Amino acid sequence: MVSIIPVDSKELSKRFVEFHYQLYQGCPQWVPPFKDDIYTMLNRKKHPFYDHSEADFFLAVKDGKDVGRVAALCNRSFNAYHNTKDAEFYLFDSIDDQEVANALLDTVVAWARSRGMNRLVGPKGFGPLDGYGIQIEGFEHRQMMNMMNYNYPYYQKLVENYGFVKEVDFVSSYVVPENFLLPEKIARASQIARKRGRFVTKTFKNKAELRKWAPKLGEAYNKAFVNNWEYYPLSKREVDYVVANVITVVIPQLFKVILKDDEIVGFTLPFPDLSAAMQKNKGVLGPFQILRLLMEMKRTEWVDFNGIGILPEDQGFGGNALLYDELVASMHQTTQFKHAELTQVAETAVQMRKDLANLGVRPYKNHRVYSKHI
Repeated sequence: MVSIIPVDSKELSKRFVEFHYQLYQGCPQWVPPFKDDIYTMLNRKKHPFYDHSEADFFLAVKDGKDVGRVAALCNRSFNAYHNTKDAEFYLFDSIDDQEVANALLDTVVAWARSRGMNRLVGPKGFGPLDGYGIQIEGFEHRQMMNMMNYNYPYYQKLVENYGFVKEVDFVSSYVVPENFLLPEKIARASQIARKRGRFVTKTFKNKAELRKWAPKLGEAYNKAFVNNWEYYPLSKREVDYVVANVITVVIPQLFKVILKDDEIVGFTLPFPDLSAAMQKNKGVLGPFQILRLLMEMKRTEWVDFNGIGILPEDQGFGGNALLYDELVASMHQTTQFKHAELTQVAETAVQMRKDLANLGVRPYKNHRVYSKHI
């Protein structure tokens, strides 16, 4: 018999967070998220998601043990923008037991119906950096920090047995930076764009300079992905939250923006892969753990690009070519990085997927977002 317990106390919140670490202890591909980040998701006063939407959290208990967890979300801003009645599930973790998974998902379905929703979608989280989907391919590869989710292969069976079907796939690709070269056609288009002077590239010396541009970066981030499946207009506090997290980890010297009339119309976001240090930190973020992360920034051989965007109205005038030219330049700018990942590009981002295929990157992980009419 599976019991479902609403998470409504500090003790239950701790059990909700810790279950994930217990379930994946010893899994070499799993990268523990920062516990503070998960506690922020549970905090209705801190996380900007709750300014416009709601969420609840549930634990599954069987034979006196915690055996699963899930978050139920209703993103009103997304529904208003897309004219939908979707609820989402996120932070879904379970032992390999269909009864447990069914009990958790039944709870989310009932929660969603009570709010007038007619569809359940997920995994889909509280913001654009949370990572989408259940991993269905590439289990042998290490998770890219907490930019994506990692799960055991049996998760796919649990959700599909429940009746979920594919909504959209998010594919992550691998490339060796030194082999990442622009095709002649794209290089020529980039040169033409530079000569015309319509677009200008800006680079940054340090994070202090980058922080001065944070408001413009946030505005561009909010406009660049309007055609993406997952898009909804972020509130100012959500934009500030995303940009603050981005600036904390991004490499200023490799960060490039494309300007038009002094406004940001395109950008690439390069992050050093801190997964090895995060695995050693085990979710803790104290002074010693921060030092370990800073050291890993200087020695990691992996770089991650998660957030490559250009405003839709500037995609047909050489802006795309210029953006990829800068992406290649970033990869070649230092000899530190021997491996690169382009993380979670939705299959609905058709132009981006075509561009990446032309650049020769190799898909190697796939995360699937599921949906079910309720």
